Amino acid sequence: MEGVMSESHFSKLFNLNHLDLSSNPHLVLNIHSDWIPPFQLEYIHLRSCKLGPSFPKWFQTQNKSVKLYISNSGISDFVPNWFWNLSTHLLHMNLSNNQMGGTIGNYPSEGVDSLLSIDLSMNQFEGPVPLFSNKVVTSYLSNNKFSSLNSLCDATEDTLLSFLDISYNQLAGELPDCWSHFTRLEILLLTNNKLSGKIPSSVGSLSRIQMFHLGNNNLIGQLPSSLNKCRELTVLDVGENRLEGPIPTWIGESLPYLIILSLRSIRFNGSMPSSLCYLVYIQLLDLSSNDIDGSIPNCFNNFTAMKKKESIERIGNGTVDSAINDNIYYSPLGSINGYNAQVALIWKGKFSYYKSTLRLVKSIDISSNKLTGKIPTGFTELTGLVSLNLSRNNLSGQIPEAIGQLKSLDALDLSRNHLSGKIPSSLSEVDRLNFLDLSSNNLSGKIPTSTQLQSFDSSTYMGNFELCGPPLTKNCPEEESTTSIETEDQDTFISRRFYVSMGLGFVVGFWVLCGTLVFVKSWRYAYLKFLNSVGDRIYVTVALQKAKLSRMITS
Repeated sequence: MEGVMSESHFSKLFNLNHLDLSSNPHLVLNIHSDWIPPFQLEYIHLRSCKLGPSFPKWFQTQNKSVKLYISNSGISDFVPNWFWNLSTHLLHMNLSNNQMGGTIGNYPSEGVDSLLSIDLSMNQFEGPVPLFSNKVVTSYLSNNKFSSLNSLCDATEDTLLSFLDISYNQLAGELPDCWSHFTRLEILLLTNNKLSGKIPSSVGSLSRIQMFHLGNNNLIGQLPSSLNKCRELTVLDVGENRLEGPIPTWIGESLPYLIILSLRSIRFNGSMPSSLCYLVYIQLLDLSSNDIDGSIPNCFNNFTAMKKKESIERIGNGTVDSAINDNIYYSPLGSINGYNAQVALIWKGKFSYYKSTLRLVKSIDISSNKLTGKIPTGFTELTGLVSLNLSRNNLSGQIPEAIGQLKSLDALDLSRNHLSGKIPSSLSEVDRLNFLDLSSNNLSGKIPTSTQLQSFDSSTYMGNFELCGPPLTKNCPEEESTTSIETEDQDTFISRRFYVSMGLGFVVGFWVLCGTLVFVKSWRYAYLKFLNSVGDRIYVTVALQKAKLSRMITS
């Protein structure tokens, strides 16, 4: 549907209560600012059509609206204050993907107190995060310019809020220490802000929390031990902060349902606790870029989920039906709200954010630490593993011979360690391998021959001075010796053949000529007569030349 619609198209629709013009990007609603509609709408669905750029003033006349969906409608205007007192019946509001701006105050008690879900994401709203009605269940506020969370502490009673996304804003200051009124929260996203200070202990009151994202902020201190009460956690992302201290042992002991654990680029030190091996559902473990030392626990083969190619379908109490696996979040009230978990990863040497494909990722990244010792053989039992990164450590010993069992492996990075010995021949059997880096180690011997391993660039193996064979230009010693022997045998064969052929040719030629003269009398007489004639001609020629020379000398 395309074209322009004006108020004249609606002038006789007195009983209209449901208006849906969604998903018509070429449809323009050219409505005069002082137009008063002849109807009261319960459902306003105008997403993905050209409603803006001004905010529609005629909304002010709609007092019975239950749903208002005007996302991606080209509005680039400040939202007037009257809008927030639009209707006491409004249940669902979606203003996302516009360029709306302004500051939103806390909802007055006489305002919209029936709201269940609100989506203001991808706009230009600023100021403190508004405290909506206690009945709001889901609140999408990401990708705006909100600057403070302190308004959350204005809550005086428990809320029904179960989903809160304030990621990608400009939140600054410390996290408020008043989470006790948000005990129904199941998903809390605060990534990519400017939050500082310590994580307050009151986050332990979020007993239903299942996804907790605090990545890419400026938080300091240690993870509060009160988080061990959040036993339903499936995703814990606190990477890219300035936390410190050892990795808490209670993570493995008290958070049995973790699927994603991201502690990358913090300042954790000390050894890696063996209690992490209790995380049987873990599918993504990122401990990279820390100061972790000691050896890798030889119990990672307890990661049951990484032994399977399929994803975990349902864990915990089942209120979140695999938000990672199906990208769907089920609220406690049964409503379905699309949500894709997002985690930052170093994948194939590049920093990327994974969202819709996250359910396919089974990864272990403990690169850029100070780990020592051998690579545990338990890794080779994780047959569903897609990415393994142990680079930039001080690991020694040999690459496990059974590493070829990791048939699902797409990326393997063991570079910049002190690994020695030969590259296991079984590695050539991993036919899905698209990224390999074994550079800067002490590996030796011939690179196993296979279409897969020879397809990588020589930089994959550089810095291993005892490695040889394609794709490196250095030939292996046994290959050079074999080539020399083959060349020598070939030369000897050619020489013998030459001399044998020459001898046989001489014998055959001699007897063909001489045998004929011996056994054929007429030929023998003719041949002797020919020789006598040739001798006489030579004698006469020499005598004449001698006489001529003598006369010349005498004269």
